[in-house]
Amino acid sequence: MDPVLLGEILSLLMFATACVVLLLGFPVAFSLAGVALFFFAIGYGFDIVRLSDLGALPNRYFGTMTNYILVAVPLFVFMGVMLERSRIAESLLETMGQMFGSLRGGLGIAVVLVGMLLAASTGIVGATVITMGLLSLPVMINNGYDKRLATGVICASGTLGQIIPPSIVLVLLGDILQGAASQARNTLMAQGQWDVVVRPVNVLDLFAGALMPGLMLVGMYMAYVMLVAAVRPAACPPIPVNINKQELRKKVLRVLVPPAVLILAVLGSILVGAAPPTEAAAVGAVGAVLLAGLAIASKDSSPWPIYGAGLAVAFIVFSRIFFNLSFQRSVVEFTTWLAVAAVTIAVAILVYGIVVAFWRTFRAGILTEVMRSSMQITVMVFVILLGASVFALVFRSLGGEEIVTDVLNNLPGGTVGAVLAVMALMFFLGFFLDYIEIIFVVVPIVAPILLMMGVDPVWLGVMMSINLQMSFLTPPFGFALFYLRGVAPASVSTMDIYKGIIPFVLIQLLALALIWYFPQIALWLPELVR
Repeated sequence: MDPVLLGEILSLLMFATACVVLLLGFPVAFSLAGVALFFFAIGYGFDIVRLSDLGALPNRYFGTMTNYILVAVPLFVFMGVMLERSRIAESLLETMGQMFGSLRGGLGIAVVLVGMLLAASTGIVGATVITMGLLSLPVMINNGYDKRLATGVICASGTLGQIIPPSIVLVLLGDILQGAASQARNTLMAQGQWDVVVRPVNVLDLFAGALMPGLMLVGMYMAYVMLVAAVRPAACPPIPVNINKQELRKKVLRVLVPPAVLILAVLGSILVGAAPPTEAAAVGAVGAVLLAGLAIASKDSSPWPIYGAGLAVAFIVFSRIFFNLSFQRSVVEFTTWLAVAAVTIAVAILVYGIVVAFWRTFRAGILTEVMRSSMQITVMVFVILLGASVFALVFRSLGGEEIVTDVLNNLPGGTVGAVLAVMALMFFLGFFLDYIEIIFVVVPIVAPILLMMGVDPVWLGVMMSINLQMSFLTPPFGFALFYLRGVAPASVSTMDIYKGIIPFVLIQLLALALIWYFPQIALWLPELVR
């Protein structure tokens, strides 16, 4: 048999075998690397590949370890776990429920809004779904909410962290698409196709591109709840709220304002270009510790060190805007000396507040638990990334990339047909595989080809992120469904949960269609940021 044809057959068998092994429940990273090396050995036996083909692996690993963008992953994970462990999510849900509960369908709207806030601050689907399932689902069921509506809105709102930045999915997709764009440009230059322009892309572009679609999804979820309230009032009755307006205002200021400030600080610094995603993630991690320290302070100690830290940050930012704090000039005004002295004091207050917050979280046992969970999640992501690097390298060495290129280029409809095929493949795999597996296995293979066909990388990344979001909701292996099933009362059946997510999956498909036909939904803000 022709070695080229045999290599292509082996590459297809390798992809199919990897999917089967993952479905059987074997560890992802070792499954990808192990299957790849097994088929590489077969290819070597048939003289299709050479041992020197694996020589690129050390450079790939070193590139992963020195990738500055990926440092944002453990920082965002730490930020999310800290906010979840310090019970800030519970306070948000309780306050939002009191704000909207008296309206018909109000508790469902409150769940969507809390899902949005948690998505922009934690981004951890499991924690969000479990928290809202434990707190809001019993209240909704006991007050007459339709079980399918209640479970569907909780699962769908809990997955917003995959599309609303800062999102780990967007960080990983941005890094892969950045490499895919570089690979596509190099391939086109080698082929002499100078007329095809591959637009550069980074994580900031994806953050900006995903913000409007994410908010659009929030609006569509809320519109669906209000539609159900209008058509079937008995499915989402109002809930009596026992709190006066003055107390509610104070609670809103105390509970909602600090997380909102943190979200604005992280996202705002990224979108306005004040800080790249990695530095913004560090700000978010420290801010999450301060919020946790403030939450603990409300129980047994003074909140003023934390308040002082927040005021110090505001003063430092104000000083940087209105004063020139540099001494690298011939004449330094007296006002500059005063400003620098004041900023120095503010920095000392900020450091003191951070130290107090860290001590409080450590004493409460939160910090140790958060660090352990963050380390486990981060190690899992990076080990999968290293295993996926082996898989992608062997897949290309066997000639699998040529097959994918030929198939996508020869599909009916050209570029439109190719994108539809990739979206359909990712949607289908989402029924069985985790989003991380799809990102590391599928995206590195198909993204360079689609970019060479002229697809905008930011638009493609947003479309993929929404598609991957659906993998949390589609049975039989939708993780959001499992999270909710684990905390739902016995009166809620698994079939109630499965049927409840159907309208929200259809809403996400509608969102994909809208972004397809109106790409400026995803491209407007990145162009404005540039």
